[in-house]
Amino acid sequence: MTGGTSGGFEIGIFTFGEITADPATGRPIDPVVRLREFIGLARLADQAGLDVFGVGEHHRPDFAIASPPVVLAVVAQATDRIRLTSTVTVLSTADPVKVFEDFATVDLISAGRAEITAGRGAYTESFPLFGHDLADYDELFDEKLDLLLHLNRAERVTWSGRHRAPLADAGIYPRPIQEQFPVWIGVGGTPASVVRAGKHGLPLYLAILGQPERFAPFADLYRQAGAEAGKRAETLRVGMTSHFYAEKTSQGARDTFYPYYSRYIGDTMPAARGQRLPRGAFDAWAGPHGALFAGSPQQIIDKILWEHQLLGHDRFLAQIGLGGLPSPTPPAPSKSSPQKSACRPTRNSIKARTICRSAGDSGGSRVRPDRGGCSGLRSARTLKWHVL
Repeated sequence: MTGGTSGGFEIGIFTFGEITADPATGRPIDPVVRLREFIGLARLADQAGLDVFGVGEHHRPDFAIASPPVVLAVVAQATDRIRLTSTVTVLSTADPVKVFEDFATVDLISAGRAEITAGRGAYTESFPLFGHDLADYDELFDEKLDLLLHLNRAERVTWSGRHRAPLADAGIYPRPIQEQFPVWIGVGGTPASVVRAGKHGLPLYLAILGQPERFAPFADLYRQAGAEAGKRAETLRVGMTSHFYAEKTSQGARDTFYPYYSRYIGDTMPAARGQRLPRGAFDAWAGPHGALFAGSPQQIIDKILWEHQLLGHDRFLAQIGLGGLPSPTPPAPSKSSPQKSACRPTRNSIKARTICRSAGDSGGSRVRPDRGGCSGLRSARTLKWHVL
């Protein structure tokens, strides 16, 4: 089982669907508006040639997405090529049978583009909501991951565990188009989680929230665990996720993003204890060797390449919309009238593609290529896709 069909370095975007209050107005974003924005952005990402679009799962008042497969099924109808994934599915508190059936349905609707990213969840609201004990945090994930992998491998399954009723030669339907759809493991930096993914031979996402250098040993540990378990090297894929915002200039990106991101850190990160992120710390995080991707397109490209040298990863997912940051584009036009691009990116060596928000764009300029290739894609007035 691999993490999808990669012909080179893959770039994607994902969102949790934040609807936190705008720091300028104090008003939360309407979830109806927010969901439509992200469906439009998924369509735009597909047209621009990005590889992956993902949505996360939360059960809190400041997030609009509680059911990733429902949103992805809608996105599947609005897109043609881009792969569709959860980021993440909180598998510990879900029924793996229902998870499999839901994503198999997305796979059918999307003609074979569905993926799952399974995780234990950074937030714990789903445990009491669905009747689970936090004391079983690790055991729940191990058991439910085991069942999900059984379901992905076989149409009829016999299985038993402690936290779910057993299955006796149960038929699991519908079946996906893909022989097995990719199951990635999302990890925040726990060695045991990294080793688990390696032993299963499952592709791994590292959520880079600290200094990127400290994640290099995790990538090495993952590959070592996979090799010791006899897994093929091509199945041991590493992806990374990072918080993201870009504009034409680094100063413009940071000035726009800071009030939203500072609030996001204070309101949603438990370690912050409600304290806003100071501007000095924000600028340090956004520096050349910090974890935050906030700057100009060239700075984003350079950081992707630098982190690739550290981690050897082949997929980068940019988390957008943090802190209730408004979408830079209105809902995209219908799928029946897509905006065509003359840009045809290649997959030679590393293909670094990043998103650039360009305020006030008149629609007459293009992004200059930095290292050859395409001349860039212009679309939806205020959103540019900067392509290498």
